Amino acid sequence: MACSRFYVSGRVQGVFFRVSTREQAQALGLTGEVSNMRDGRVVVTACGPQAALELLQQWLWEGPSQALVSKVECEQCSHEHGFSRFEIV
Repeated sequence: MACSRFYVSGRVQGVFFRVSTREQAQALGLTGEVSNMRDGRVVVTACGPQAALELLQQWLWEGPSQALVSKVECEQCSHEHGFSRFEIV
């Protein structure tokens, strides 16, 4: 299992980005969380198979139809969080 943290920039708040991300992550069998940041970005922490994380990263570049993503930054993180599901926080 691997874990990644993604910082998504652009028009990503107020466009159902978190809900859509949770749905996508659940469909890929990932656990973790998604939340809005004060600076306007969305942060996603996801854990699961590397291939599923790569698919999520590709999807984050598009997001829901109302989103306009300008940047997705990715960093590896530890999987000590022990997520049991994927949540919006």
